Amino acid sequence: MVQDSVILITGGAGFIGSHVVRRFIKSDKYKIINLDNLTYAGNLENLRDVENEPNYEFIKGDICDFKFLQKIFSENEFVGVIHLAAESHVDRSISNPMEFIQTNVVGTVNLLNAAKEAWEGKNDRRFYHVSTDEVYGSLGDEGFFTEETPYDPKSPYSASKASSDHFVRAYGNTYDLPFVISNCSNNYGPNHFPEKLIPLMIHNIKNRKPLPVYGKGENIRDWLYVEDHAGAIELIFEKGKIGETYNIGGFNEWKNIDLIHLLCDIMDKKLGNRQGTSSRLITFVKDRAGHDLRYAIDATKLNEELGWEPSLQFKEGLEKTVDWYFNNEKWLDDVTSGDYLKYYDEHYKNR
Repeated sequence: MVQDSVILITGGAGFIGSHVVRRFIKSDKYKIINLDNLTYAGNLENLRDVENEPNYEFIKGDICDFKFLQKIFSENEFVGVIHLAAESHVDRSISNPMEFIQTNVVGTVNLLNAAKEAWEGKNDRRFYHVSTDEVYGSLGDEGFFTEETPYDPKSPYSASKASSDHFVRAYGNTYDLPFVISNCSNNYGPNHFPEKLIPLMIHNIKNRKPLPVYGKGENIRDWLYVEDHAGAIELIFEKGKIGETYNIGGFNEWKNIDLIHLLCDIMDKKLGNRQGTSSRLITFVKDRAGHDLRYAIDATKLNEELGWEPSLQFKEGLEKTVDWYFNNEKWLDDVTSGDYLKYYDEHYKNR
């Protein structure tokens, strides 16, 4: 391990962040400091298997607290920041947009200011901002989002992420802050917070609860296995060109209703149900306000410039995801009950 190479990863206890933290720890090239405020989607149990590694440290804190950020930047010589901390659930952004503005916009600008202040005169640093394909808005039946697609956010969530993307680029242009940005499609896989589509459906099928589907289920998303996304992030952090944006997608479009039927079939086999049992739980509900019709990412640039491509076919990744939830019932129970906060108090608070 290169002892002097310290990376700050924000939001590292979350779904995507925990997979990124684990990947960087296991690469043994860096010391990783994981900064997370442990809100509803942050869960240190996601990282139990690596929490005692010598190149890992966890700090609980809020990116909206600028003085706190100044302090940790003064105490650590960060060679890079990988910024994943964000409010990310569209439905929550509709009911409480100010929370998203505070975390996703103000928090990002605080982090940029802390990095700018600490890195003045240093050209060998890198601020990596992880964003979403939702900043591009909605596609029709054809076409793909590319790195040149104009921004057209449709929800408070996507507007907050679009704003944070613009601030990162503005700091690069105005202050020469070295940055890279990636915009990814929908992730799925182990440790996904249970209010999201795939883990919600797995949980409800297993417990024979209704499967709520917005509208007619015709909205289309491009799905990416979370470990493939973590691999892309590592590649972009190490080899991506400063000032560039990279789209990360699975070339894997599915209508919501088709995905849910596939998941029902997989679950019926694993539960020993008669085929079609779980699909009878599908319940159509009123569509979400501002619900984008279709997302599809063109990841050609990432493939051609850095050689990245997804490793798993969707059905294989979905079966692995179902198996993980079946084998980690305690994780799900702890997350839904809030017991992961007790875990923080017991294992980190007094360190």
